[in-house]
Amino acid sequence: MSIQNSDENISLFDDDMNENTPLAVTVTPKLEVIKAELIEIQHLTWEELFSGFDKLYAITYSSSADFICKLLKKFETTEIIFGFEPIISDQLHEIFAYQDTTVKWLKEKSSANKIDLISRVENGSLKMYAARDFLSHEKIYLLESNNGSKRVIMGSANLSNSAFATGKQRENIECYDSERLYDYFREVFEGLKESCTDNINSKSLLISENPDASDLENLERLPISQTVNLKKALIIETQNNVSDEIEFALNVKNSSEKYRQIVPKKDKDGKTKLFPETISQMGRKLIDNKKQEKERNEVFPQLVIDYELKTITLNGSTVNLNPAKEEIAHDVSLFLEYMDGYEKFHGDTLLAQMRYFEFANWFFVSPFMAVMRHMADKYNHNLLPYPVFGLLYGQSKAGKTTFLETLLKMMIGQKPIMGADKFTRSNMNILKREVKGAPIIVDDLTAERFREHAVETIKNDKFGIAENLLNYPAAAISANDDVTVAPEIVRRTIVCNIQIGRKNTELMKSNIVRRVQKNIGTAFYREYLRRMLEAVTDMLDEIKAENNSPPDILCASSQIIVDIVRQYREDNFTEYIRELTLDDYFSEKVTGAGIIKNIKSAWNVNPKAFVVDPKQGLLSYNAAQTYEAARMIKELPEDLEAHRSREWVIMNLNQAREFFGVDFKKKFWQ
Repeated sequence: MSIQNSDENISLFDDDMNENTPLAVTVTPKLEVIKAELIEIQHLTWEELFSGFDKLYAITYSSSADFICKLLKKFETTEIIFGFEPIISDQLHEIFAYQDTTVKWLKEKSSANKIDLISRVENGSLKMYAARDFLSHEKIYLLESNNGSKRVIMGSANLSNSAFATGKQRENIECYDSERLYDYFREVFEGLKESCTDNINSKSLLISENPDASDLENLERLPISQTVNLKKALIIETQNNVSDEIEFALNVKNSSEKYRQIVPKKDKDGKTKLFPETISQMGRKLIDNKKQEKERNEVFPQLVIDYELKTITLNGSTVNLNPAKEEIAHDVSLFLEYMDGYEKFHGDTLLAQMRYFEFANWFFVSPFMAVMRHMADKYNHNLLPYPVFGLLYGQSKAGKTTFLETLLKMMIGQKPIMGADKFTRSNMNILKREVKGAPIIVDDLTAERFREHAVETIKNDKFGIAENLLNYPAAAISANDDVTVAPEIVRRTIVCNIQIGRKNTELMKSNIVRRVQKNIGTAFYREYLRRMLEAVTDMLDEIKAENNSPPDILCASSQIIVDIVRQYREDNFTEYIRELTLDDYFSEKVTGAGIIKNIKSAWNVNPKAFVVDPKQGLLSYNAAQTYEAARMIKELPEDLEAHRSREWVIMNLNQAREFFGVDFKKKFWQ
């Protein structure tokens, strides 16, 4: 029995209902039900099922090009509608991407199977259509012979080897040798073809993948573009019951980003209108975007890790992962000299060196974070141990920018930096898709821009996972002390607060930064990469084994750095170069460093803001404002059992003493 959806007898309640209108009840839509009877069950090969006919009319979703090519050789005339469930929606950029990918896929596979699609299309023996709008969900294959016999094949099977030829996939296949049923579905086929698809003609099949070809010319060759030119206008209706759960084998998501940036926006009614001039405008935007992408690629590096071949390339050239020992020793010496230079700053220099090393450890390992996040998501592990954002903030003249420049110079031999004015959510998403491997440095981000753009960008935990992006870069942001780091940012970001500085004249007289950046090479980092690539391979296997806890990549990275430094500078090992773990980055004491500092300062300056109640075991702090008290609650760890009463924050006294490192015992004169 086959069931068809019907739009008839579906009641839609009017928008002008008033308060006296009865509550609407759910109306179940009527279905078109075709009654069928089981005559017999046969066991047939696909050749037997499709043999004896001369014409084929097919509707399919996912499909195998090899199997389609086999079918094309069996029929004198073939018409195929290619549906694609993830784009049966109003997402216009995905429609363009799907059709672009489908046409190129058909050309490639037909060539491999020695079928001249263009000749078949031009002589009328083959007609193909790409989905543009909502299609009926059935898979239908209509067969007709020149002597008038007709057959309908339907069920769950798509036109693929796995469905029909190999027997690997369980399918429901129904066969009806019924002229009446054939005529019914042929009418359905023609209706769908007219209203929901675009013709893949010979002009479409001339789309070139040559990067020097005209983008405008290729855009105009897409089936949907030709429909617009033919009909002079096209309106894409919004669909509300869209399924986005099926992954298309051709990975349309990646291609869709190119079109997302150029398609027109929907109007106030949720409709997208296309005219011939719209296609021309899109083509010009496509050309401009391609130029901008080329400029970005010339500025930003492409560090690509191949985990199967265990090779790494930088801007297309293979990286030598076996540098000379003397070169490694030279780079290690310069790196330590640079780090030792912070001893001449004012403030707690050892603490600053330790914080800087923690950030350097994450910075160096960041090219491996994308693949770790991808694998963690695939095997249901937490993504938080693999952060792809770092925030280096604190007082000015602390050396933050030059530190990031030096790290990047050690990694790739250059130090491109993106200005804060270029940091937007959309621009970062573009860069993270185009730039590979090496971190993107965003310099001197203002508090306002951090709040408007960085927060939502950082919270996008699923970036790159659906698209299988394994080499997208991390982002290292420098900022001053005025940025507000909310708890949801802290647990997703490597946060490093620096509280040292130098006077202007001291900075002017120092030449260590210029000298180190001029002379340091990439040997240290290339040695690190060789060792780290082996370690990450093992960690990916650990994730696949679904152990209870995810592997600590930050720990493994620090161990490798320590080993290299010890091997090449054993006579001058320093305290700040040390092994780290995830706790050094994300324990409550680390993530709560800001509030710990504020409470300690408040206790020293204004102890009257605190009420200590040893009998009740409570510590109360007057935050002065209710919103400030609410913010503090979010930053405090759960074991403090913190709660709020207006502007007061009330905590467990003993846990507060442990967390803040303060005894909270008032002196008699206070």
